[in-house]
Amino acid sequence: MTQMIFVNLPVKDLEKTKAFWKACGYSFNPQFSDENTACLVLGDTIFAMLMTEPRFREFTKKEIADAATTTEVLLALSAESRDRVDELADAALAAGGSEAMPAQDHGFMYGRSFQDPDHHIWEVAWMDPKVLAEGQQ
Repeated sequence: MTQMIFVNLPVKDLEKTKAFWKACGYSFNPQFSDENTACLVLGDTIFAMLMTEPRFREFTKKEIADAATTTEVLLALSAESRDRVDELADAALAAGGSEAMPAQDHGFMYGRSFQDPDHHIWEVAWMDPKVLAEGQQ
């Protein structure tokens, strides 16, 4: 079986969060979703389990970080092109997200970052496959 990753994130308003990600062009797996959790499909083996805060609290004894004031994690997604980086970041901003940091262009690598409605920071990056194949930076 191929290994998968399920990143669990607390959300304040599940329906608002689902609408945000749908506007960014993503879908959800209903098999792992219910009224308290939405399984965001990021790739064939990559998922974000978006959980209402009460549901999220069932999995930890620790306080939930307030992502509006504390960075608990930086989530990074690869993109197949510079244009795709811009498409996803622009869609996130149009859907109500906010810019987390200015775009970074290093020539061989280009990235942008945004915050979702719950202030989780998502980075989207493209890396030149020629440079990666050559092992240069």
